[in-house]
Amino acid sequence: MHALVVNSSGRTDLSVSRKLVVELVDELKAKHPGLTFCYRDAAAGLPFVNELMISGFYLPAELRTPEQTQSLAFSDQLVQELQAADVLIIGAPIYNFSIPASLKAWVDLIARAGLTFSFSEMGFQGLLHNKKAYLVVTSGGVEVGSPADMATPYLRLVLGFVGITDVEVISADQLNLLGEQPIGAARDAIQHIHAVA
Repeated sequence: MHALVVNSSGRTDLSVSRKLVVELVDELKAKHPGLTFCYRDAAAGLPFVNELMISGFYLPAELRTPEQTQSLAFSDQLVQELQAADVLIIGAPIYNFSIPASLKAWVDLIARAGLTFSFSEMGFQGLLHNKKAYLVVTSGGVEVGSPADMATPYLRLVLGFVGITDVEVISADQLNLLGEQPIGAARDAIQHIHAVA
């Protein structure tokens, strides 16, 4: 089995979401020694979708210009990473009530018609099935699951859109208000994880 780990915090050493993602990875490694990992740091910089990409999104590969093909090469790589994963781990701090722009850029690059979702007479159909997702969500003041939390519902929605419906949220929220207590609760949740898919 294979896991894809996507971090998006703009912080490194001081990032709570990154630390909890490491602890989750360590726990999964201990419980599933055969699990392999691929890492993607969205905060390191991802391209934003532009006109050239959009013009190539809805064309068959053989009809794209060389420029369109080149513009989609990185998006293709991100899609392949996600397609290959049995387990997806996303570290998502809440910035201004939603996800970081870097994570939104990742979403925009992996949401690809014909690759991760399709159109049909019944509407959109996700193409990524039999995958488990863990969302490691942190915040300074926003309570996860409250009306102010637009990050967690959005991530659930977009993952469901591409076919990933088995989503587990591990949260350490309101850190500026509650101190270390939410981190302890998140660590306890990580230690009690059993299934990866």
